[in-house]
Amino acid sequence: MTTVVIILGLLVGVLIFLLFRKQNTPPGDAVSALLKQDLTEISRGMSELKESLGNKIDIRLEKSQASMGLQLESSAKLIKDVTERLTKLDETNKRVVDVADELKQLQNVLQNPKQRGVLGEFYLEQILQNLLPPGSYELQYKLAEGFIVDAVIILEGKMLPIDSKFSLENYNRLIDAKGSERLILERSFKDDLKKRIDETARYIQPKRGTLEQAFMFIPSEAIYYDLLANKVGAAGVNGRDLLQYAVRDKKVTIVGPSTLSVMLLTIVEGMRSHQIQKDFEVIRKNIEQLSTHLIAYDGHFKKVGNSLGATVGHYNSASKELARIDKDIVKIAATEASIDPLLLDRPNLED
Repeated sequence: MTTVVIILGLLVGVLIFLLFRKQNTPPGDAVSALLKQDLTEISRGMSELKESLGNKIDIRLEKSQASMGLQLESSAKLIKDVTERLTKLDETNKRVVDVADELKQLQNVLQNPKQRGVLGEFYLEQILQNLLPPGSYELQYKLAEGFIVDAVIILEGKMLPIDSKFSLENYNRLIDAKGSERLILERSFKDDLKKRIDETARYIQPKRGTLEQAFMFIPSEAIYYDLLANKVGAAGVNGRDLLQYAVRDKKVTIVGPSTLSVMLLTIVEGMRSHQIQKDFEVIRKNIEQLSTHLIAYDGHFKKVGNSLGATVGHYNSASKELARIDKDIVKIAATEASIDPLLLDRPNLED
């Protein structure tokens, strides 16, 4: 743009110069020739200027178009990237909403004691299915009328009861409480947990085939950890620790998901060792029975050997007797002996 202004200024200057020159020059053919020459030069200069400006404008247009093309391409990529990100963000938002809905449903389940109990039983069932072989446990086992335990593990004809307990309301209130309110809620939580221990102990019925031991399964690792770390279990009922009360007084072992899994793995290894021992005992008895059969066979075999020895003895005696008869015939008939006694060796029963 600045170049065009400069060129136009030069043209105006040339025209002014020519006008002044025309005023100071005498008229005539010479003036006309000069004017014609000047106009020709101006026309040629204008043509060159036009061509130069056209070339520069074309070059700048090409550069501008190329730059605009790159910018448009970059903008298109940016728009595409933003669109993809917005799409992913929308999908993420949908997933977040779905997770929020699931958490809300889970919260509703946990707020309902009956549904919470079902969730604890389901959790227990999954652990048993994943760690124990089929046939080594039963779910919802009825010990007696009104005594249905969540699960029993079958060990050598005896049953180990496992019951799922979930004291969540008092625990949640206890976590958020402070001061005197916390002391009241802690006492309430301990009393509630003691009741759950007593309920689990009711399933210990040796006369009905149970072991003198039961597991109380707490599906929440947080509750079990706090109890184990003495955050809510110390100084329990009647001044005794709740865990000691459960084990010593009620013969109930409180377990969480991780602890139960470890104990079940130990039980599985014990089952395998016991099965190996049983298999070894069966093999040992079979070997003893085979040894008895082998000894009996050896006796029969010796009897057969003795019988063969007696038969060979009789054969040799008969052969010798036949040779004697042949000798008598030779004496009577004055001929040569024609029969040689054929003797057999007896079986060697000592080798």
